[in-house]
Amino acid sequence: MIKKNNKYLGAALATLTVASLIAAPQVMAKKAKSSAHSAAALANSKADMMEAQLRAMQDEIANLRAQVNASASAKTVDADTQKVQELDAWMADVKSKPAEKKSKDNMLYFRGGYAMNDQTMAATTNSLNGESATLLGSTTGGSNGWNIGAGIDFSLDDNLYGLMKNTELLGELDINYVDLGTFNGSVTQATAGAALPATVSQSMMRLSASPKIKFFKGEKLRPWIIPVGLTLNFISPPSQVNTISYLKPGMNFGTGVDYNVWKSVYIGADVRYFLATTQLDGTNVNGLTAGGQIGLGF
Repeated sequence: MIKKNNKYLGAALATLTVASLIAAPQVMAKKAKSSAHSAAALANSKADMMEAQLRAMQDEIANLRAQVNASASAKTVDADTQKVQELDAWMADVKSKPAEKKSKDNMLYFRGGYAMNDQTMAATTNSLNGESATLLGSTTGGSNGWNIGAGIDFSLDDNLYGLMKNTELLGELDINYVDLGTFNGSVTQATAGAALPATVSQSMMRLSASPKIKFFKGEKLRPWIIPVGLTLNFISPPSQVNTISYLKPGMNFGTGVDYNVWKSVYIGADVRYFLATTQLDGTNVNGLTAGGQIGLGF
């Protein structure tokens, strides 16, 4: 009985051994398959995590870009708004101010009045070869007369180059004719052997270029001065018969006032003195002019 049982136990052990040997590869394969599935699952899990992180970073970058763009747009809008506001304020300021009337500072003027020379002008008709004026029947010329002329003022600066506010500097070109009357001369008749005197007109033309300082720019009444200018004096008849000169340079000084009566029309008065430091071959060309003027601004 025991032997029989031992046989059965041996057979059972052999069967279990064979069964285990047969089942072992299948169990190992299942374990390997399970391990592979676990590794794949782990890899997939890591990939999902990395993808999630990448998406989160992309979303954050997109949010930052949106914020930067919004900030730039806001700054651009603020700058444009500020410019529009400044332009509106400037336009409102311009509209609120009264329209400025631009003065026409350049002027074309015409003047005339009294003229006087410091001395009578010696001329070729006064004497000949030492003969006396009485012998030849001649007389001396006059020293008083009248003048007429015209000129142009050109505006150079409104504030005397920063030295005086509302004080205008102009450049003046002036031409003036002076008539000192007539006198009797005998040179022509004496050379022809006749003693009858001839009537001679005595005159002078002055051409001047001067700086002019005019005060109270923007006002209707404007005084002015000429500190000093250059003048060319042309006399007729010319100087003594043995020299025959007619041109003498000199200086001029002046003062006056202009008044704007209507639009660009001005009236005024002036006094001018003309000075040459020496005589023109014995002829004195120094003298004074005084009178009124009318001007047209442009």
